[in-house]
Amino acid sequence: MSDISSIISSIQKIMRKDEWVDGDAQRIGQLSWMLFLKIFDDKEKQYEITKDNYKSPMPDEFKWRNWAANPEWITWDELRTFVDEKLFNHLKNIKVDPNNPMSYIVRNVFEDAHNYMKSWVIMRQVINKLAEIDFNKKTELHIFNDIYEKVLNDLQWAGNAWEFYTPRAVTHFMVDMISPKLGEKVLDPACGTAGFLTWSIEYIRDKYVNTPEEEEILQNNIFWFELKQLPHLLATTNLILHGIEVPVNLKRFNSLSRSLKDISADDMVDVIMTNPPFGWTIQPGILHNFPAQFQTQETASLFMVMIMNLLKNNGRAWVVLPDWFLFSEWVDARIKEKLLTDCNLHTIVRLPTNVFAPYATVATNLLFFTKGEPTKEIWYYEHKVPEWQKTYNKTNPIKLSEFEWEKARWNNKEESDVSWKIDIEDIRARNFNLDFKNPNRKEVIQEFSTQQLIQKIEWNFTEAQSILTQIKKSL
Repeated sequence: MSDISSIISSIQKIMRKDEWVDGDAQRIGQLSWMLFLKIFDDKEKQYEITKDNYKSPMPDEFKWRNWAANPEWITWDELRTFVDEKLFNHLKNIKVDPNNPMSYIVRNVFEDAHNYMKSWVIMRQVINKLAEIDFNKKTELHIFNDIYEKVLNDLQWAGNAWEFYTPRAVTHFMVDMISPKLGEKVLDPACGTAGFLTWSIEYIRDKYVNTPEEEEILQNNIFWFELKQLPHLLATTNLILHGIEVPVNLKRFNSLSRSLKDISADDMVDVIMTNPPFGWTIQPGILHNFPAQFQTQETASLFMVMIMNLLKNNGRAWVVLPDWFLFSEWVDARIKEKLLTDCNLHTIVRLPTNVFAPYATVATNLLFFTKGEPTKEIWYYEHKVPEWQKTYNKTNPIKLSEFEWEKARWNNKEESDVSWKIDIEDIRARNFNLDFKNPNRKEVIQEFSTQQLIQKIEWNFTEAQSILTQIKKSL
């Protein structure tokens, strides 16, 4: 284990000793605002050297280096007063300077943030551990990027935090297949912790960026929206870690709150990548932003309508959607008709259940489409759990290497026992029901002995007990 990995593990163990912090979601929220201030301070040290006339939005009193990184300057009692009564009060109400966009970022990050820790001894221990990391060292930053992914991964096991995490392998596969280019406007309208965007940034930077001017083009063409406070904070930190110096294009905003009539040519983008929330309660007034024939209480369906309107002609999109969208009728049938008329929905990758476990055990699908030409046929690929494992879970998540089959056949779209094509006329005949089962699947009938059946039942019982124990621990 690397030094930095040991530090993060130590921090997580220390934070679990604070009985006032209720569960992993609050611990991650607590760690996130502290990490933001530490990372922001390290980046500012760099900017002070590399940028002429750099002006910090932070008064000296509130810079990490002056209160957290100096353990002798502040006692435990002073720390309690400083954090609760001074630091948070100032950052929540920091004056936004139109000439300094970072002031806007800091205020947005802390607007609804909370200090959950009540043990100031434990807080000091956490601060002292964070002080050991230098985020300006490339070696430490590279390692920390992986550890930050682990912190984000822990979110899906933190109860109510599940809705903004997508497995890393799915993120990387989808970005690889949509292939964003330098100069293209890239948007995630429900960005969560910015996993899709950070990989897009690395993808574009690796393939196209060789000069400071090209880096500036990249930074100016990444756009994202996120409504909730914790994922917004995590996304901001994640983007700064990935070299977005001033993430002003990150808006704390409900993408569905803007009327489709207000979308202008300047708002339209070349690439959209997203895992939109589904099952949310629609806020009052939201439905009035959409034409009557597309009004529905399902957020994922509304996102699909919005995405089609935000894409430029020849723009590309991929979207993660649950199974029910494929076969749902009424309003969703009209949305799918518009999708197949206005766009070429060329590929649907059907994922098995438990890819997004534990928060969703329904099957999900990856939809890839291009705007500007109608769909003629759809290539389906049935992604299966590797034969050597029963299902996906925390210890055995889906891996990027499992997508090599799809990648190798992406261009020729060949048919096989796990892939097939459906003609648009067959889809129209079924009132735009996209839930086509694999016609090439080879059924395998297994016969079990009595002893094998007993062992299988015992195994399932043991697994059920293990899951029940995890649920009880999270309550």
